[in-house]
Amino acid sequence: MTEKEELRRKIFALKKEKNAIILAHNYQRDEVQDIADYRGDSLELSRIAADTDCDVIVFCGVHFMAESASILSPDKTVLLPEISAGCPMADMIAADSARNARTQFAGFEYHEGFTYPPEFSLKDIKKLHPGVPVVTYVNTTAEVKAESDICCTSANAVKIVESLDSDKVICIPDKNLSAWIARNTKKEVIAWDGFCHVHERATADDVKSAREAHPDALVLAHPECRMEILEMADHVTSTSGMLRYAQSSDANEFIIGTETGLMYKLKSDNPDKSFYPLRKDMICPNMKKTSLNSVLHCLETETYKIKVPEEIRVPAKKALDRMLEVK
Repeated sequence: MTEKEELRRKIFALKKEKNAIILAHNYQRDEVQDIADYRGDSLELSRIAADTDCDVIVFCGVHFMAESASILSPDKTVLLPEISAGCPMADMIAADSARNARTQFAGFEYHEGFTYPPEFSLKDIKKLHPGVPVVTYVNTTAEVKAESDICCTSANAVKIVESLDSDKVICIPDKNLSAWIARNTKKEVIAWDGFCHVHERATADDVKSAREAHPDALVLAHPECRMEILEMADHVTSTSGMLRYAQSSDANEFIIGTETGLMYKLKSDNPDKSFYPLRKDMICPNMKKTSLNSVLHCLETETYKIKVPEEIRVPAKKALDRMLEVK
């Protein structure tokens, strides 16, 4: 038995013993996705876990994802195998700050098209735009969700914004997703200057180069990419949307504009089709921190436990529930 086979054997035995399920985000290492009970995007996985009769949730992803699982499954033990696996974009916005907004922003005047920098907090922005609903991407901390009116995913962001009875919305934290929303709505979008460094690095030149190398391939782009990418793409959608599109499409070749971890499931689901990364370095180091060893250690020691306090969990869940109510 190889070392990897022995690790898998131990993981499966402990999983059964502890009535646990293993969730793996689409961007995880191949070996981690391979042992997961469910693979998908962050919110999709958290909803699956909430509906599953398990005692322990092992979330192979990053910190905010485990928080989402805790928000939706407060009575279950949620474990994050790698406690240092964070999300730089989620860290670009804080719910509150120690600053006095009236002093800090004295004389500040907002103008359309301005994107708020991370020096501002969400509470600061709410003071500057009283009554304007806050639409928060699920790629945020529980504290930020708790200060929001409604959440959104990359798949339903436009629909969520359109559902609100307001001609203005505050969209946080991804400026590229906000730009995509603004492109597809008549409402004014007040945006944040946050971004995913993995998607932000791709440029129009990368699309041109990929198309030259694979002229018959369709370009699928995640809305966290820059607008120049989205305008050139054949289809703009979430990771789950890419999986569905690739499976249902008559095309046989695809250029994938998102984190390279998605290639594992794309190839597994479509063995007769070809997939090429938009850039080979579209890799999230935080997503790749989780390994078979860390999953095993997590199950053996029940670390690291992620528990969102009730005073944060309840309002954060309301923002998620409001999103889920939008048909």
